[in-house]
Amino acid sequence: MAQALYEWLWQQEFWLPPGITWEDMQESEDVRYPQPRHLLLSIPFAFLLIVIRYAFERAIALPLSSKLGVRDKQRPKAQPNPVLEAFYSTRCKKPGEGDLNSLAKQCDLPVRKVERWFRHRRNTDRPSLSKKFCEACWRFTFYIIAFFTGLAVLYDKPWLWDHRECWTGYPQQPLQPSVFWYYLLELSFYCSLVFTLPFDVKRKDFKEQIIHHAATIFLISFSYCANYIRIGTLVLVIHDASDCFLEPTKIFNYMKWKKTCDSLFMIFSAVFLVSRLVIYPYTVLYNTYYYSMEIFQPFFGYYFVNVLLIILQLLHVFWSCLIIRMLYKFILQGTMDKDMRSDTEESDKDEEREKLREKEKNGITYFSSITSNNYIQRNGSEPLNNRTHLTNGHVKER
Repeated sequence: MAQALYEWLWQQEFWLPPGITWEDMQESEDVRYPQPRHLLLSIPFAFLLIVIRYAFERAIALPLSSKLGVRDKQRPKAQPNPVLEAFYSTRCKKPGEGDLNSLAKQCDLPVRKVERWFRHRRNTDRPSLSKKFCEACWRFTFYIIAFFTGLAVLYDKPWLWDHRECWTGYPQQPLQPSVFWYYLLELSFYCSLVFTLPFDVKRKDFKEQIIHHAATIFLISFSYCANYIRIGTLVLVIHDASDCFLEPTKIFNYMKWKKTCDSLFMIFSAVFLVSRLVIYPYTVLYNTYYYSMEIFQPFFGYYFVNVLLIILQLLHVFWSCLIIRMLYKFILQGTMDKDMRSDTEESDKDEEREKLREKEKNGITYFSSITSNNYIQRNGSEPLNNRTHLTNGHVKER
């Protein structure tokens, strides 16, 4: 069974253009081609990156956050309650009105206090500002290293300047060591993101992030096995270019440096929109869809890699809409709006209103007496019980 599955998976019709067989891809002492077994190296390298990230966040990013004035907000903790905790953990984190009433009866508490308990409990699970800062610092460090590594690797490669060179001699294109290590670095990083996804900061586009990481890993892996490495390196460099500006924008936002954050956001928006909506479609999509047809006829691998590239482009359009919306608000309001991808913390508005009503109720009599006395004094008169009229018409103070 396993042998039959293996033979079906590695049919040359799936991976190679018509007229090319696996015998044509045999390696020699001087020529090396990508081998699927090489991808297994990405797993230990991914765990190595996770260890490096943990050490970086603890030893560098976290102390840096305190020095730069990044302070975590003090959140009120939910009081221990086994019934509410069990409901929160097993059923729902944001119960409806019916569940709130039922839980209030079980715990013998007012509905408002039960609602407040869930609000505090949800806020407790939200990532702290320092955690967001550390995550942004790590990603910024990696994207900077990866982007300049990609430029250094591709600077002298012909396909960076002439995109038709991506298909010259395909698929018999030898694997160069520098390109291999650059590919392995990128694949290991995205694998590490998948491994740490349950522990990282969750944003509103969490599902889109999963799709993006999965499509990226599949694209890198498939392009390596089918020797689409040249077009794959272009995809990686284009993506890293805008990410180098996104993470520092988050960092300065957490530091409350609004003007710097707004300026970086404008730069990031310009780089993102140009690289993802202009350069990527022309350099990658048009190149893969049309230029490749000058070398070989369509086959399964050709269609599959184009589908993955189009999925990435659809995600680019989704994020571009969010960015354009934020730019629109920035132009109208004069300051950058909060990140639409972030899960904002819930405030105790009902609790604040309740306290305000109690203060007003308790202080209304005192407030009235004070204002009355002030009014009397401003008009030059005083309370009658504080003065005595004499027979000659003068007033004597008591």
